[in-house]
Amino acid sequence: MDGTLTESRHDFPAISRALGLPENEPIIEALDRIPAAAAERCYSQLAEIELDIARQATPQPGAQDLLRDLRDQGKRIGILTRNTKEIAHTTLKACDLADFFHPDDILGRTCCEPKPKPDGILKLLSAWSAAPTDAVMVGDHQFDLLAGRNASAIAVYLDPLGAFPWQAYADYSVQSLAHLRQLNLPQPNLL
Repeated sequence: MDGTLTESRHDFPAISRALGLPENEPIIEALDRIPAAAAERCYSQLAEIELDIARQATPQPGAQDLLRDLRDQGKRIGILTRNTKEIAHTTLKACDLADFFHPDDILGRTCCEPKPKPDGILKLLSAWSAAPTDAVMVGDHQFDLLAGRNASAIAVYLDPLGAFPWQAYADYSVQSLAHLRQLNLPQPNLL
């Protein structure tokens, strides 16, 4: 969602510093390695930081057009995020994208194992009675692409800068949601 449907505003090194975590480690994985009481305090602080970012979210250019097209084509769409489900909903609402998603089709880090594990994708596909080969995972980070790969879905890498540092994990690479629409992928489900 962040960096795909919405413009990314997360400064992960700054968030890690604010939480007293190493900057070179993913936040969730770093929190998993500290004592439970400290992790609980950090998660509470992280929720405040994420909520502030969510309230300021702006849609990626072309997000509404893409979602409208997918809905009109009868395709299922879901959100799999390393944020919480509540933060995802706040983000979507701030971007006027919430109406495109059924609440059950938004999964956060407390709903399933976080990306790069494929659990969230597989959970959505199971609810939709769909096969992984019928799904496309769109993301802007290696964890998104690995989750797609780990679930046997098509992985599409969105990088507006065109640098594509995680190209090795992607089946397709695009620089915009307009380019994604031009791929004309046959899969009926988009995550």
